[in-house]
Amino acid sequence: MGYKDLRSYLTALEKAGLLVRVDRPVNKDTELMPLVRWQYRGLPEEERKAFLFTNVTDSSGRKYESPVVVAALGASRRVYATAMGCPENETRASWLKLTAQRTPPVMVPKTKAPVKEVILQGADLQGPGGGLSRLPIPISTPGFDPAPFITAGHWVTKDPHTGIRNVGHYRAQIKAPNRTGIQLIPTQHVGIHFFESQKLGKPLEAAIVIGAQPAVAMTAVAKLPYGVDEFEVAGSLAGEPVELVKCETVDLEVPASAEIVIEGIIRTDEWEPEAPFGEYTGYLGERRYHPIFEVQCITHRRQPIFQAFISQFPPSESSMVRGLANEAVYYDLLVNHANLPSVTDVSFPQEAAAQHMIVIQMKKNNQAEPWRAMHAVNAVDPTYGKIAVVVDPDVDPRDLSSILWAIYTRSQPHRDWRIITGKASMLDPSAAPPNAPPEQLWFPGVEGAGGVMIDATRKWDYPPISLPKREYMEKARAMWEELGLPRLRPKVPWYGYLVGEWPQEWLDDADAAVRGDYYAVGEKMTKGRKPF
Repeated sequence: MGYKDLRSYLTALEKAGLLVRVDRPVNKDTELMPLVRWQYRGLPEEERKAFLFTNVTDSSGRKYESPVVVAALGASRRVYATAMGCPENETRASWLKLTAQRTPPVMVPKTKAPVKEVILQGADLQGPGGGLSRLPIPISTPGFDPAPFITAGHWVTKDPHTGIRNVGHYRAQIKAPNRTGIQLIPTQHVGIHFFESQKLGKPLEAAIVIGAQPAVAMTAVAKLPYGVDEFEVAGSLAGEPVELVKCETVDLEVPASAEIVIEGIIRTDEWEPEAPFGEYTGYLGERRYHPIFEVQCITHRRQPIFQAFISQFPPSESSMVRGLANEAVYYDLLVNHANLPSVTDVSFPQEAAAQHMIVIQMKKNNQAEPWRAMHAVNAVDPTYGKIAVVVDPDVDPRDLSSILWAIYTRSQPHRDWRIITGKASMLDPSAAPPNAPPEQLWFPGVEGAGGVMIDATRKWDYPPISLPKREYMEKARAMWEELGLPRLRPKVPWYGYLVGEWPQEWLDDADAAVRGDYYAVGEKMTKGRKPF
């Protein structure tokens, strides 16, 4: 991947024409996120870019020294591929190749860590202009969110028993110059660390990393197995070990080249209300009780770049990043660990927030393989895959219209759909009523949240696809381009083909028709007349 830090990556984005630089004053509380939001509501995916704001203000009139970057990792597939340093159509293959082996991180002294250029502790964390107030943290959903939220924070914690690190992506509401919330779900790895620390009667040490090199951000959002050190995976993605440095006040290690690190403890003895917040589902998350993060130290580069993810209504940056990372993780699971080499692709449609629908493309060998694949992905994380669908190789797993076409033409609900229970819910407003207790929100009812598995593959031979044959579509496309018409973005399928046996006579009749001999075909049909 070759990027040692966020800054070198942003330089590469700008050279590639994938970075919009905004130098005019922009209010982080009312203008910044709405401006970026427009590209997700008004532009096709391939035209979306990263945004760098260099003149950031707030509603009080304050001007910040630090710039803010948004959508730098997941504005589009092309942006994500740039972060990986590979062609756009090779992101999954590159991910699997690069992460086949782990690359342990290396420690560097604090004197060689850019993130230690400024260290804030004690009185520096107090007062209206201290601590977190120094950072230009934007409001994500102006008009609904009660505060700025850290949205691109990669939380570093350790298993209190094994000491193995986890790097996970969780949001944090700004509540005071030295206090945030953390949205903590029990099924997440930080949730496991939290409740184990609670059993031991001690707080959980944590560090929020902001503005890390792309490889760290990519692994933080991926659903890697519990106990895997994300820094080792990030090192493989980066092509060299991630350089870590010790924190100042907690027993944790963080990327030395990060822009900002916020150190502290997550209290396990009490919690407090948090949110509302615009969620990845497309709805506001309601105010609920979550743990408290107490800030003990902030270290950062001089004039650090504050990085934010834009999430909320899908599609978004977070759905793009989450979906692309997990496409590789789940493909690896099915092909290399579930003994299903018939799987040809996996996708997480952004229309379902890249989480609630998993589409598996498969060239099945028997009728059991689709069900084996869906049971396997449902076992990975109980909050993923509310809908799991298996499709044939001629269906585009990233095109919702193609997926729906397969569902309504290749499945019967009574035979090919199975309702399952025992899943967990994460911010799904359909799972439980707003006033339900937390445990019911996470695991609604006795059986938990539900899901559906759909085998949308062909069970027998089908008639041909009702589009012109490939040769005619290709000739028409050449004419289209000669006429200077708008650039085509072909959808699968874009030409007709056979998907089973079809009478040769009928194929011959079609050939006769394009030669202009359709009257001869009509004459032949008179010989088949019979009385009613």
